[in-house]
Amino acid sequence: MVTKHQLKGLPEDADLRRADSLAREIFSDVANKWAFLIIEALGERTLRFSELRGEVEGISHKMLTQNLRMLERNGLVDRKVHPTVPPRVEYTLTEPGRALRATVDAMCGWTHQYLGHIENARRRFDA
Repeated sequence: MVTKHQLKGLPEDADLRRADSLAREIFSDVANKWAFLIIEALGERTLRFSELRGEVEGISHKMLTQNLRMLERNGLVDRKVHPTVPPRVEYTLTEPGRALRATVDAMCGWTHQYLGHIENARRRFDA
């Protein structure tokens, strides 16, 4: 993200501001446990709604629906409806969704690497 200081004098200020605003919107949308778990569950696979619900332990029908819609709106999940009775709906990560998954995996790796440090700091803080 760009600071106000970095924007001064740049002709494309509005575009950079829009990019930062969009980044904040997307981060706000996807920075919840359900979105991360859905992204992780999909991985490189295509899953139906019921399969996804089985993969994401504890998620309600409503939460799964809301998060899938948000992920689809942000271009991270592709939704395909097959014209059958009843309709068969499948979900797959898009290229940006797979890239976000790699970023989430890197964050998890960071957590694993520094887990001891984080736990020690929390113990000291909470004491």
